[in-house]
Amino acid sequence: MGRVYTREQLLEQRKTWKSEGKKVVFTNGCYDILHPGHIRLLERARSLGDVLILALNTDSSVQRLKGPSRAFFDEETRAELAGHLEAVDAVTFFDEDTPRELIAELLPDVLVKGADWAHFIAGREEVEAGGGQVYALPLEPGYSTTDIAENILKRYTQAGVQIGASASARGPQYSQ
Repeated sequence: MGRVYTREQLLEQRKTWKSEGKKVVFTNGCYDILHPGHIRLLERARSLGDVLILALNTDSSVQRLKGPSRAFFDEETRAELAGHLEAVDAVTFFDEDTPRELIAELLPDVLVKGADWAHFIAGREEVEAGGGQVYALPLEPGYSTTDIAENILKRYTQAGVQIGASASARGPQYSQ
């Protein structure tokens, strides 16, 4: 189970892992609705080394990238969920639009992103210049946070449920 680190704490821990000869893998993302595609990508990333660091976009970073209705869960909740995954050893945050600065500071041995980001992997140049490897791993078909959110909205709309109405505002629900 992963621990949540500040940037400074993670940089210190990285020194320890390096002195122990551990191969450090880094990946990042919003992870605002954790789904099987995320979990499988994290498991594959973890298999490439000894330690997996997951850097999460802060709430403000998610909003800049995805719009004002995101993230669905706040950053602390997302970190708690991710930290409970067996594949994740460390969780941290970055507030920038990309984690390039954090990656340049950490210099992981392996940098991983999903194949949907193969055209632009922030930190690629820094990791490769440091002798590290960069992978764009295949995505799990059928899993996308945006698609999941749209499907939920569509199902509620088709069922005639008012979006934003709480259960108490709709009144008691009885099944016969």
